[in-house]
Amino acid sequence: MKKIFGIGVSGLVGSRIAEVLKDEYVFDNLSLDTGVNITDPSTLDVIRNDTEHPIVLHLAAKADVEGCEKDKALGNDGDAYKINVMGTQNVVDACKAANKRIIYISTDFVFGGEDTPEGGYTEEATPHPLNWYGETKFQGEEAVRNAGIPFQIVRIAYPYRKDAFGPKNDFVHAMLGRLKIGQPLAGVTDHIMTPTYLDDIALALGKLFAREDSGVYHVVGSQSLSPYDAALLIAEKFGVDKALISKTTRAEFFKDKAARPFNLSLNNAKIKQLGVTMKSFEEGLKEVI
Repeated sequence: MKKIFGIGVSGLVGSRIAEVLKDEYVFDNLSLDTGVNITDPSTLDVIRNDTEHPIVLHLAAKADVEGCEKDKALGNDGDAYKINVMGTQNVVDACKAANKRIIYISTDFVFGGEDTPEGGYTEEATPHPLNWYGETKFQGEEAVRNAGIPFQIVRIAYPYRKDAFGPKNDFVHAMLGRLKIGQPLAGVTDHIMTPTYLDDIALALGKLFAREDSGVYHVVGSQSLSPYDAALLIAEKFGVDKALISKTTRAEFFKDKAARPFNLSLNNAKIKQLGVTMKSFEEGLKEVI
């Protein structure tokens, strides 16, 4: 089986990717647990000196939107910049030294959500992040894009798993958990997202691993909707009380927090052309059930 270095492959997203593709690929985890810190270039010699892993799948990031926003005032000294930008540059440099291909997992948050074209943002759309998390991830994309090595930038959005994942749940299991115990839930109505079933992300990556071309791919679901409408669908499919769900707005829910884009619909036509069928949110929920 083919070997792949997975940076951050033990997390919510990466662990499921490794599980789905375990019959085709061996994912060797590079993380703090294995002595790798992407903010310290010296720990990346494992990549530079390797001859068995042609691909590095880079998932590691500071993805806490609020935590990243607090880091903004620190600029280059903040963890968000150190991990998402400098850390990614370090990984890129190690891949370049070892002639490896890098697959960088990015986010829909590189877009601003105010000028969303009909049909959603395509891979050719110009990023315009609204918050520091999105900005640092976009700068990470630029480090990958300008490295002069084979690359794929894979933008994902609101990934959710078939099963719960320890204390850090995806948004589906977090919402469902509240509703199941009768806790009220406020759903934002003026933020549009594109939830993505994680197994579909894994299958799409399996296709990309086998390709030699460089480029950007939107590996997202086939249905965009608001968190409020997502919560209603979850309640309907799992048979919990919809009356627990109320409406709120970005201005109310994210008051004094990082700015959230309005419409982050992403277009997934490009990845579909490779034979990958990305499920709608409704179809994905059936798999979770």
